[in-house]
Amino acid sequence: MKLATLCYVRHQGKTLMMHRIKRAGDMHYGKWNGLGGKLHPGETPEECVVREVREESGLELAQPALKGFITFPAFDQYEDWYVFVFVARSFVGSLIECQEGRLEWIDDAELPKLDLWEGDQVFLPWLDGNKVFSAKISYDKGRFTGHQVAFY
Repeated sequence: MKLATLCYVRHQGKTLMMHRIKRAGDMHYGKWNGLGGKLHPGETPEECVVREVREESGLELAQPALKGFITFPAFDQYEDWYVFVFVARSFVGSLIECQEGRLEWIDDAELPKLDLWEGDQVFLPWLDGNKVFSAKISYDKGRFTGHQVAFY
């Protein structure tokens, strides 16, 4: 099993997204994603999301908000991924060159038009809600097959 974070950094009606086009063999190659990555041993999800956003973008988050948790059964065909999803609206710093993809501030209204994973289209609207979500988003060989969700 893999434990990971995913963060949507938002500012003035835009969201910082990464176009994953820099590493051949990347399971997300060609897709647009929020920022994040795998937890290190002993690290909390909050520590992980701050570290990952700093490493990928150069931005230092202040008080990222946990919005939900997503289970991706056998997402890479082998292991389940468990992902803590955050939104960050407060940060300092300037963008740096990212090794994993190209960073770009995207107008929030344009997000659904990006080449996202289909499951991202499902949960992105939940980020604006006042409830925390717990979801399962399923894929079979990269094809979206469905989802379940509970809100708390």
